[in-house]
Amino acid sequence: MTDSEQLEKKRGWFNFWRKGKGQDEPDQPDPTPPESPPGPDIQPEPELPPGLPPDVPKPEVPPEVAPEPDLPEQPEIPPEISPPMEPWAAQEADHVVEPGAEKPRVEGGWFARLKSGLAKSSSRLTRGIADLFTKRKLDDEALEELEELLITADLGVATAARVTRRLAKSRFGKEAAAEESKAALAEEIGEILEPVALPLTIDRACKPFVVLVIGVNGSGKTTTIGKLAKQYKEAGLSVTLAAGDTFRAAAVEQLKVWGQRTACPVIARDTGADAAGLAFDALAEAKKRGDDVLLIDTAGRLQNKSGLMAELQKVLRVIKKQDAAAPHAVLLVLDATVGQNAHSQVEVFRDMCDVTGLVVTKLDGTARGGVVVALAEKFGLPVHAIGVGESADDLRPFSAQSFARSLVGLE
Repeated sequence: MTDSEQLEKKRGWFNFWRKGKGQDEPDQPDPTPPESPPGPDIQPEPELPPGLPPDVPKPEVPPEVAPEPDLPEQPEIPPEISPPMEPWAAQEADHVVEPGAEKPRVEGGWFARLKSGLAKSSSRLTRGIADLFTKRKLDDEALEELEELLITADLGVATAARVTRRLAKSRFGKEAAAEESKAALAEEIGEILEPVALPLTIDRACKPFVVLVIGVNGSGKTTTIGKLAKQYKEAGLSVTLAAGDTFRAAAVEQLKVWGQRTACPVIARDTGADAAGLAFDALAEAKKRGDDVLLIDTAGRLQNKSGLMAELQKVLRVIKKQDAAAPHAVLLVLDATVGQNAHSQVEVFRDMCDVTGLVVTKLDGTARGGVVVALAEKFGLPVHAIGVGESADDLRPFSAQSFARSLVGLE
C-alpha cells in the first residue's frame, strides 16, 4: 500500500470516529473543494418524487424565458383636428397638382364636360325644382320657395328676386312640370348672363397685347395663364410669359413647365425679386421680339391686405411707364368654390386695379356655380372664360346659354 493510500484510509477512520462523537467535539471545517473552471450555467435537474417506477420519464425542464420589459404607458392620442382655414387656403392645400399635369377629362364635347363639371351645382337646383313643381301651380307660396332655392344655390338675392318676378309674369297660376320649370329658369338665367358672355379679343395692333392676371391665393392664376398660352399658340400667336409671382418658387417652376409645353419663352427672376421690375423687363423683352401677347402672372394676395394691393398697383404703374395703354386687359381669376366671397374680391380688385374681365375656375369642384349669375347681375363685368377641369381644353370662352342649361341640369 502506498503512502497516499494509507493517508486516505486514516482520514476515513478519523471522520467515522468524529461523527460518532456527535456534539462532544466541535465540528472542523471540511477541506475546501477545488474551484471548477467557469462554464455555462447549467440548470439542476428536478428531483423525482419518491416512489416513481424507474421507467417514468423525467419531467422536461421548461426553457428559460426572459421576462418582457415593462413598457411605459402610452398617452391617449386625441383625434387630429385641423385648424380652420380660409377658403382660398383650403383650396390651395387641396389643389396639389403636378405643374402642368392634366386630369382625365370627361369624354364628349365641351357641353358634356361643362354639364359634368356643373353637376354639383345643378343637382341642388334640379332636386329642389322637382320637389317644388310636381303637379303644382305656380302660386305665391311656390314662388317664395323657388326664390329661397335660388338663393341657397348662390345665385344671390337680387338675381333670385328677378328670376321669380319674371316667372310670375308669364306663368303665374299655371300648372308647371319640373322640366318645363327648368327650361323657363334656364331661359331667365341665360338672359342675365348673355350681356357678360364676351370672349377676350386680342388686338393684333398692340405689340405686345399685355394681359395682367390677378387674384387671391390659390384661385388658379398660373394654371389659367398656361392654358391661355397654349390656346393662343395654337391660334398662331407668339406669346411670352412673365413669372411675376416672385414670392412663390413653385409658381415660377409651374410657369416654366407650361412654357416648355407651349414653346413660349418665360421671363423669370430669383425668388423674392421685385415683381414690378420683372414686369418692366418682360415688357421690354416682348417688345424687342415683336410678340403678339404678353401674359404676366402676379402673386396671390387677399383683397383686404392694403400693403399687398399697393404692390399690385405699383406693377400697374411700372407697366404704364413703357406703354400708357398697357395693360390692355386685367383679368381677375375667381375660384368658384369661395361662393359669395367672390363679390368682395371683385369689388376691391375692380376699384384698385381697373379689372376688365373675369375668369371663373374650378366650377367642377363646387356646388356654388350659381355665383357666376350673381356676379353678372351685380357687376356686369365680362366673363371671358370658365374652367371645369385641369386640361387646357377645359378652359373655354363663356357661353351664356350653355352655362344656364347646364346649371339647371338640362340636356
